Amino acid sequence: MPETIVVGGGWAGLAAATELCRRRQPALLLEAAGQLGGRARSLNHRGLRLDNGQHLMIGAYHDLLSLLQTVGLGESTAFHRLPLQLRMQSANGQAGYRLIPPRLPAPLHLLAGLLQANGLSWRERGQALRLSLMLAAGGTDDGDDLPLATLLQHHGQSASLICKLWQPLCLATLNTAVEQASSRVFVRMLRDSFAHDSRDSDLLIPRTDLGALLPEPARSFIEKYHGQVRLQQRVSDLLIENGHAVGVTLRDGRQYRAKHIILALAPHACRQLLAPHRQLRETADRLGQIEHAPICTVYLRYTPSIRLSYPMIGLLNTTAQWLFDRGYSGQAGLMAAVISGHGPHMIDSNDRLITRISGEIATHFPHWPPPEDTLIIREKRATLLCSPENNQLRPGMSTPVTGCWLAGDYTLKDYPAVLEGAVRSGLACARAVSAARR
Repeated sequence: MPETIVVGGGWAGLAAATELCRRRQPALLLEAAGQLGGRARSLNHRGLRLDNGQHLMIGAYHDLLSLLQTVGLGESTAFHRLPLQLRMQSANGQAGYRLIPPRLPAPLHLLAGLLQANGLSWRERGQALRLSLMLAAGGTDDGDDLPLATLLQHHGQSASLICKLWQPLCLATLNTAVEQASSRVFVRMLRDSFAHDSRDSDLLIPRTDLGALLPEPARSFIEKYHGQVRLQQRVSDLLIENGHAVGVTLRDGRQYRAKHIILALAPHACRQLLAPHRQLRETADRLGQIEHAPICTVYLRYTPSIRLSYPMIGLLNTTAQWLFDRGYSGQAGLMAAVISGHGPHMIDSNDRLITRISGEIATHFPHWPPPEDTLIIREKRATLLCSPENNQLRPGMSTPVTGCWLAGDYTLKDYPAVLEGAVRSGLACARAVSAARR
């Protein structure tokens, strides 16, 4: 009988199972799907391995980098590391801007980058500098968690600067518009990225698809250290006896028993397992109130000669906010246009959305030929909506039932729902389980 069962093979579950096996405490990982990775997995499309949505990774993802090192992938093997460049482009030659921080100690690199930002007026640079200096000094931590737009307006950020600088950054890091976004989480993310080490803001470009980046090496590591990974194993119920979690029941009626159960599931799936149990009903109710935000990724395959001068650029005044060049990950000519948050793009027909996105890209790059192939991936529950209200609903990793734990990006209050958050939660959960065994 395993001491720990991990339910869910996304990045939080993989991190938890890997950490337990690293500690010589083998775990059984159960995944309902036929592959690992959760919302950050790979799929096959006409001979191409594509990610189930484009993800942004940066140098501040220390726990993710450490986990990859554990499973045998050094940073240079897994990523291209490039100094961050914020390139925002408007169509038809209209004004965009470039913010390229030089290699200086943090946060001087950001401040120097803002001073030299090409395309921002001196007034806008001054506004951004004043707020950045305040954040670097620890300001805005006190008081209520306000919508980010309110905080930005309170600190003299103009509507133009919010549109050009803060909104794109907020969408990229929180997948939430400034009108709804938690200012506390946004400030935390900015500090992690810009206030400690200039390399924390570097862009990490995976050299391969997400499936090969973590899920496949993690599975090999887990099994090497006597853990087990079982796919297509859908858990339908928790087994709780005398206030202790003792196992799980599968949809086909089979049962697995263990001393600890880590539920590394999305909030809606986790809620379904918690709700039938009186001791866990309050936690389930909180999970049921969490709102989610979608991400839509439109893949466009051009001729292999088509490239961007940097792996990603921001698009101003268009449906898609970011365009990623997958050529930097070994897929020449493949672009990923990313649309964060709610909007008509979630209900438009595929043909209509592709026509709009490819047309908008053509206004930015009129010399590009039409795309040869396209694919739309809509992830309706890509992340939690990173609002002050949602932040208050986020549970911790422990539950009222002994031996029942929660892991997932939604369990880290005051941190955005990104891959680093998923990994951090899984590692923390495994360490708590390990400590509880003593």
